Amino acid sequence: MTVLKRLVTISVPVLNEADNIKPLMERLRAVAETHHHYDFEFLFTDNASTDATFERLAGEARADNRIRVIRFTRNFGFQLSILTNYLNARGDAAIQIDADLQDPPELFGEFLAAWEQGYKVVYGIRRSRPENPLLSVARKLFYRGLAKLSSVDLPVDAGDFRLIDRAVIEDLRKVEDEAPYIRGVIAHLGYQQTGIPYDRAERVRGKSKFRLLSLIRLGVDGVCGQSTKPLELITLLGTTFSVLSLLGALFYFAWSLLAVGKPQGFATLVILILISTSVQTAFIGLLGEYIGRIFKNTRHIPAPIIDQRIEPLRARDEEDSPGPQSATEASQA
Repeated sequence: MTVLKRLVTISVPVLNEADNIKPLMERLRAVAETHHHYDFEFLFTDNASTDATFERLAGEARADNRIRVIRFTRNFGFQLSILTNYLNARGDAAIQIDADLQDPPELFGEFLAAWEQGYKVVYGIRRSRPENPLLSVARKLFYRGLAKLSSVDLPVDAGDFRLIDRAVIEDLRKVEDEAPYIRGVIAHLGYQQTGIPYDRAERVRGKSKFRLLSLIRLGVDGVCGQSTKPLELITLLGTTFSVLSLLGALFYFAWSLLAVGKPQGFATLVILILISTSVQTAFIGLLGEYIGRIFKNTRHIPAPIIDQRIEPLRARDEEDSPGPQSATEASQA
């Protein structure tokens, strides 16, 4: 009697990771060989890399029919790359891992064991990571602050290294967001989840694509996509400042009537004006972020656009692949 193996998709978003493709595939294949009771496919979404990433993936695919590659017309961002990867996965579960090998593929076994126990989401918890101590502290503060703002159970110290079940993937098909925060969206779905701690390794090849501005952009997307509490905070602080301003005005009016001479305080007034202006500017910027997200989501421009595909012959002939893809296909290689 033939026992059908469950298919697991290894989802890898890539951008200019040419030097990492070969060592990544060596470790992924080695891990796959230790789990004979599963079938694996390796699905790459290439965010329009400008180096030899796509060519090297094509070379790997010629030698391994488990490899599938989707290349976009341009860089649509990391989160959309992850989402598109999930929606094109054929597996009963998908494990997302970065190409830089900072997250260990050898942890797949623990992810799969937790999945077999019934968890629909299994994520890695970063006990440590080799980076600037100030940046590390800032990350911890952000994760905890975002968890406080969120109305759902949002994991802290967890990135995008995770396993999700097919049921989660099917629910992700309903997401219509130009700037999704995948961690928050998955947490919002409410499926049973668990975390597995690990130590993150140092990047050996290539450079991180997440510079300071990219991290800030991701943080803003996380806050605006996960909670409306900042808008409530604006209302609260605005009311507080209004009351304080009124009390200050009454104080200065009384002082001008009772004190001998006019009250001095030019420097104080300038400081108060500068503080007030900066707070208002920050509030307007935050409001702009929410309004901008609404604008983007009402344009209905398909994104991302798929430019090229590399698919094994067996995959092209399959008629029972899961539902529609989220991206528009411009051409097929």
